[in-house]
Amino acid sequence: MSAELLAFLLVKSAGAGIGVAIGAFIGLVVRARNGNTQGLIRGSVTLTSMIVGGVALLAMMVFNYVRLVA
Repeated sequence: MSAELLAFLLVKSAGAGIGVAIGAFIGLVVRARNGNTQGLIRGSVTLTSMIVGGVALLAMMVFNYVRLVA
């Protein structure tokens, strides 16, 4: 896999990763304000939402790669 292909996949998948991270952040903030902090990584809403967004970005990159190759 070349660097150009990796950059293309990153740009093509960035919207999904950012959207999931923002959505997770909003949902987790509401949940944490209600007193439910169970399931947060190291007790941090920001860290948890960034990791969820990164996983979504990685998943979309794989999906886009599979569609590109097929």
